[in-house]
Amino acid sequence: MSIKLTILGCHSASPRQNAFPTAQFLEIKDRNFLIDCGEGTQTLLRKHKVSFSKIKHIFISHLHGDHFYGLIGLISTFGLNNRENDLHIYGPKGIKEVITLQIKLAKSWTKYKLFFHELESNESELIFEDKKIQVYTIPLKHRVYTNGFLFQEKIGERKLNMDAIEANPEIEICDYHNLKKGKDFVYEDGQTSISNSKLTYPPNKPLSYAFCSDTQYHPPVIPIIKNVDLLYHEATFLEDKKELTERTKHSTAKEAAAIAKEANVGRLILGHYSSRYDDLNLFKEEASTIFPNVSLAESGKVFEIK
Repeated sequence: MSIKLTILGCHSASPRQNAFPTAQFLEIKDRNFLIDCGEGTQTLLRKHKVSFSKIKHIFISHLHGDHFYGLIGLISTFGLNNRENDLHIYGPKGIKEVITLQIKLAKSWTKYKLFFHELESNESELIFEDKKIQVYTIPLKHRVYTNGFLFQEKIGERKLNMDAIEANPEIEICDYHNLKKGKDFVYEDGQTSISNSKLTYPPNKPLSYAFCSDTQYHPPVIPIIKNVDLLYHEATFLEDKKELTERTKHSTAKEAAAIAKEANVGRLILGHYSSRYDDLNLFKEEASTIFPNVSLAESGKVFEIK
């Protein structure tokens, strides 16, 4: 069980020579997800040695260019690479129209299947689930319809207590599966048993990651992201430009830290910096006055939790 988050781009608005718009690659419990896809994402994927073939699910927070203008290029490159695997795209209603129009006018229909999962609910909802992972939306407060995403591991199997098991020779290897699933061991007579808690240990705590894209300070996200291990929250401004947050619907570093504190998260990552700031360490300094465990996103930086 582990989380590995690779920051590809983490700046706001227009891409610059050493400042790339939002994109992240998340590896969680053997699953791989691309989160947002600003301009230059496929170049950054190559630079940081992320295999294109691993990307089967892409989550787009909203339809502002610095969060999805790299998507059509990535889809096109997948086609040039003779991709065969299906690609699932989760994003606001309208994302199917804007992508398929570009494909149509370029007469560049993909040979692989594209599945669009369009979102329009203002309530948190489950949008992806398999045996190991669940993904929920985090409704945010921005100038256009916007979601963050909560990635949660499911509770795993219990762990075998081999000392206790070996002390009971009646237990065979074929019984291990049931023990991992939490079942008691029942003797052949069917009348006596050994409690599962005496033969196994509890499973590891499921890990979780919350991505809060562009948003004004928005306390309703707190119960959704409560106790997550890792939180990325946009911090476009410092408090010196707080007056801009109402018009632009963005957050300050201090406000992001307040969300992290109230949600009792394990670690906060700040990103989506405005280009007006030259010293990004000021973001960490400001947030650290509210919440102690703060890190700054930067292109190529990897965050891991095990």
